[in-house]
Amino acid sequence: MDRILIRGGNRLSGKIAISGAKNAALTLMPCALLTDEPLTLRNLPRLADVDSFGHLLNELGASTAIEGTRPTDFGRVMTIRAGRLSSTVAPYDIVRKMRASILVLGPVLGRAGEATVSLPGGCAIGNRPIDLHLKALEAIGAEIELAAGYVKASAPGGRLKGGKYRFPVVSVGATENALMAAVTAKGGTVLENAAREPEIVDLCNMLVAMGASIHGIGTETLEIEGRDRLHGATYAVMPDRIEAGSYACAAAITGGDVELVGAAAGDMRATLDALIEAGVTVEETQDGIRIAAANGIRPLTLNTAPFPGFATDMQAQFMAMLCKADGASVLTETIFENRYMHVPELARMGANIEVHGRTAVVRGVDKMVGAPVMATDLRASMSLILAGLVAEGETQVQRVYHLDRGYERLEEKLQGVGADIERVGDG
Repeated sequence: MDRILIRGGNRLSGKIAISGAKNAALTLMPCALLTDEPLTLRNLPRLADVDSFGHLLNELGASTAIEGTRPTDFGRVMTIRAGRLSSTVAPYDIVRKMRASILVLGPVLGRAGEATVSLPGGCAIGNRPIDLHLKALEAIGAEIELAAGYVKASAPGGRLKGGKYRFPVVSVGATENALMAAVTAKGGTVLENAAREPEIVDLCNMLVAMGASIHGIGTETLEIEGRDRLHGATYAVMPDRIEAGSYACAAAITGGDVELVGAAAGDMRATLDALIEAGVTVEETQDGIRIAAANGIRPLTLNTAPFPGFATDMQAQFMAMLCKADGASVLTETIFENRYMHVPELARMGANIEVHGRTAVVRGVDKMVGAPVMATDLRASMSLILAGLVAEGETQVQRVYHLDRGYERLEEKLQGVGADIERVGDG
């Protein structure tokens, strides 16, 4: 199994190209199931999760073709065509590998009038039930049955009728599934207290490009008028705001100066505001965002929250960065339980962190020390990489398959700005 070795102490300087967003890509890909015409996605990141989702689409009858990109290029162009659905069942052996697989439920139901999708398993960062997905689909006309570990959804008469649903709490995945189901319903649908994440906006914009009628994009109330059919489109995946934020933290923790090429400041304002509060220089450039940290890091008090608040997917990276702050920081995780699994691993490297329920107190230390550490989930993995960049000696990060799910060729990008980092196999 591969490991990543880091010899810390290098100040990062230069440019990092930001890839297409994983979370957006995994939402845009299932939209191909809504039409019999081809959907071409540009700027699709080369990630294990994207490959897994492509295999799931193949299982349902869609073809996937990669166009004209070299293995050394960042990003890909993929054309997906679901001329007909050969299956409406997303089986357990695929869904269990990737929670985002549940996002085929809405489009398959909207296209075929029925869908059977395995219940996704739990994950390392806590339980994320799909009850809101199912309640939203029921509100727009679906009949739902749970049997033998599968969700069986059907539309009486073969087509959803539309309806109105107010999410009791903001849910990104449930908003996405309901949107994809509603765009081909017979009538109109209103989704209230909908998620407003940039990835939701990206999904809406692509659905509109495919012929959908959606009003209120970017707000908490989405109004969808169902269409008889959608058509194909060519669409570029938005830049990854979490990848950009992660590399911003890498620049900050090393006292570096890095330009994040292609990053969109408007999609990650809460992250940038937190960096500025920590004393980091943030400058929008013609090509992206420049991050510089010449005067150390100030402590912060942060609470995770749905967009436009501070993203839960940035909590672990900021925790690592704040291990080098001058003082005590307080982080409160309000989205997921059990999302502090990186704390013991950071402690192995010399971090001073106390966890009290959903709150963590991070006291800055003079130095971090390299050690063998174990990744537990995607963003926790990145926190260990960040700590390794400033630790004395060598850090070995194991279970790097977590990183491969969400960071396109991470070691190459960090090598390009001066990090002493490499991937090695056990052989």
